[in-house]
Amino acid sequence: MAPGFPGLVPVRDSKDPSGPALTFTPTAWSAFLTAVHTGEFDA
Repeated sequence: MAPGFPGLVPVRDSKDPSGPALTFTPTAWSAFLTAVHTGEFDA
């Protein structure tokens, strides 16, 4: 977890380290990761 974001999961573009971060709750981030792992977004 990044400091300064208590209770949130910050996500940013690693190619732009000084760019903005999107923040998600741990529950929302976990749901997203589960969907990715189960192929929910596969075309």
